Amino acid sequence: MDPDRNAGAGAGTQANVIIERLRAICMSLPDANERVSHGEPAWFAGKGRMFASLDNHHHGAPHLSVWLPAPLGAQEALIETDPARFFRPPYVGPSGWIGMVLDTNPDWKQVGELVRDAYLHVAGKRLRERALATRPPAG
Repeated sequence: MDPDRNAGAGAGTQANVIIERLRAICMSLPDANERVSHGEPAWFAGKGRMFASLDNHHHGAPHLSVWLPAPLGAQEALIETDPARFFRPPYVGPSGWIGMVLDTNPDWKQVGELVRDAYLHVAGKRLRERALATRPPAG
């Protein structure tokens, strides 16, 4: 994706660094691909479902963040553990997705682990097996 297409009002040098780091994590997963969804970069498992969506101050959101699908109970546990880092994103939050703030010095190893978990949550059997056979993405 062209770096100039980093959508959102908060796009700037620091935002671009964060977006590129997230992009590298997402694209390291088997058959991951990036498309624009709702004006923001989003990543998909093969031809299947979305496993990560960037929120670059979309609709005036206070932070640059990533939204990730998560298994039942994960959203509540993460928000309870660190409510400054994790939140229930609009639109997809009721379906269990978790929002993770990225512009306040996140633990990039944790970002990589959560992105991989999201990928495994939505990927088909073949892609899941390939992802499990490889090392988790480095943060």
